[in-house]
Amino acid sequence: MFEHRSKPLLPRRAFYARLARSACIGLLVIALALGIGMIGYRAFEPMSWVDAFVNAAMILSGMGPVSSLQTDGGKIFAGCYALFSGLAFLTSLGIVFAPAFHRFLHKFHLEEAKRDQGKDKDPKVSS
Repeated sequence: MFEHRSKPLLPRRAFYARLARSACIGLLVIALALGIGMIGYRAFEPMSWVDAFVNAAMILSGMGPVSSLQTDGGKIFAGCYALFSGLAFLTSLGIVFAPAFHRFLHKFHLEEAKRDQGKDKDPKVSS
């Protein structure tokens, strides 16, 4: 997906476009997870859309549910959704920060390669 370390560093404009695309994908993951939570709360608990949104958003952000759950199905769903939400949140962070982390490592490897090439050309340096 990203350029190999032997390739030149991506131009800044293209990097920002890659960063924006990753942010959009990360937001899509969060929106999808939030939608799953809202539908689940509506299906398993007698909640309005607004209450389902608040509960799903709070669990997705790691804060915990706002209202107490009434049904066994709702409680089981909330537990499963909490586990899923943790993974969805971490996945979205990985998607968003992957381009920046890759650029950092790519830049590091380019500097290391320049340093290694300089050692080969310098006659004072012995192996």
